[in-house]
Amino acid sequence: MQSRKLFRSSTEKMLGGVCGGLGTYFNVDPTLVRLVFVVATLLGGPGMVIYVFLWIITPREPVY
Repeated sequence: MQSRKLFRSSTEKMLGGVCGGLGTYFNVDPTLVRLVFVVATLLGGPGMVIYVFLWIITPREPVY
């Protein structure tokens, strides 16, 4: 069994690749992940803070 690792996407990105990476990791559409972050931010939640935190700590996707 191959272990999965979370990376910021280099292909599915609009800003930092965080949502694309999360979408790939959880096997969901990155647009859905983006929508969750936007809704969390607009409802006064910590969406933007979590996004920036993940942008800082999540490594870039390795280029092969």
